[in-house]
Parts: sequence; C-alpha cells; structure tokens
Amino acid sequence: MRFLGGAFVIMAALTGAAIAEENATQIGDVIRGERLFQQKCGSCHMVGEGAKHGTGPHLNNIFDRTVAQFQDFTYSEGINRARRDGMVWDLEHLDAYLTNPKVLVSGTNMDFRGLKKPRDRGDILAYLRPYSSSPQDIPEAAPTALKQEVELSPEVLAIVGDPDYGEYLSTECTTCHQIDGDYDGIPVITGWYEEDFVLAMHAYKRGIRPHPVMQMMAGRLSDEEIAALATFFGALE
Repeated sequence: MRFLGGAFVIMAALTGAAIAEENATQIGDVIRGERLFQQKCGSCHMVGEGAKHGTGPHLNNIFDRTVAQFQDFTYSEGINRARRDGMVWDLEHLDAYLTNPKVLVSGTNMDFRGLKKPRDRGDILAYLRPYSSSPQDIPEAAPTALKQEVELSPEVLAIVGDPDYGEYLSTECTTCHQIDGDYDGIPVITGWYEEDFVLAMHAYKRGIRPHPVMQMMAGRLSDEEIAALATFFGALE
C-alpha cells in the first residue's frame, strides 16, 4: 500500500509506534509526519505495503539499512560513494540527510532543499519508523538536539582557492586518499565540484558528517585552506 492517506496506513503506523513506545521515546508525531511526508517526499518516494521505486527508492526498512542497497535502482555517484564509505541510514544520518541532503552526501541527485525545523524532521522520521522490520529495536536518542545544517556565508563560498597552495596542503590528504582517483576502500575525493567539497569539509568541521578522523582534519583547516584544497582536487580527473 502506498504512503498516501488512509485509515489502514495511519493505524499501521500508530500500531508500530505503540510497540516502539515500550522501549524508546517517540521521535515525533506520526500523524503529522504522514501529512508532511505526503507533502514533502511523496512525489518521489513510496512506503508501506506494495511500495515500489519511483524517482527515489522505496523507504520500507529504511532504518539501519545500508546506503544504496537496492540493485534494481540506479543511484547517484554521491550515494554510491557514501555506500563505499560504509554509511548506514541510522537515525543520525537520516536526520542529517533530511536537514540538507547535499551537505551530508555531496553529489546526490535528490532535488530537495531540506527541512530546517527539527520538529518537521522528527515527525517524518516518526512516520517512517514503523515501516522498518523491528521498530522496537531502533534507538531513538533525540536526533534533533543539535543544529544540523551547514549555512556558509556568501563570502566563504566566494573564496577563490589557490591550486598551488591546495597541492601543498594535499599531501596530508593523499596519505589515505588516492590522487589518481582509484577506489581502494577509501572514498575518492578527486573531481568533486568545488562547492560540494567546501560544504563537505565544513560539515566535518562542524561535526555533522560523523567521521572522527575527518572531523579532526577539517577542524585544523581555515576557510582559505579548504577553498585551496577544493580547487586543487576539483581540477583532478
């Protein structure tokens, strides 16, 4: 059954939510979440009995599902890169993705500007949660306690990076990442759009992208240094 309104769908969601309540605090309002899902997500995604892929993949069992799991759906290179990096759709990543998809996953095809209000994100996640196979087992520490979006000023985004300085700084990056663009278990960072690279590094810097080593590395960099790296790596094929 598709996500669209109906007593059966609402009752199923409420039943799942009631089971979840035995072991965890609810993320948000299931009924309000259904309405928001229909308004914000329903043109691309389906959920519930009989859900199929549309413009986006169906969202049954989305919680704790490995990113880019379906072989019968064509994902963007950004999402495939996230899969190679080991990303899982846990509560933290789902909340960050709903906040701003292109900040969490640079290069995603998802044409959605995100939801800034924590309540809206929590309600949509509360609606989706019962459609996962074992909702009672999904941890629900408040996912909206921290501001998730990266809002960079036009001045920061307008910084023109020095490619020579970027090449100098890149030696620390290339101890792990392959400069020739080959994937060996560590994500490829060559050929990114410069703005995507800048947003990603600031997301690590602010603790939104959950990778402790990258958070530490990005935390050492100034805005100018991030721009220089973006320019250098962006020019590499």
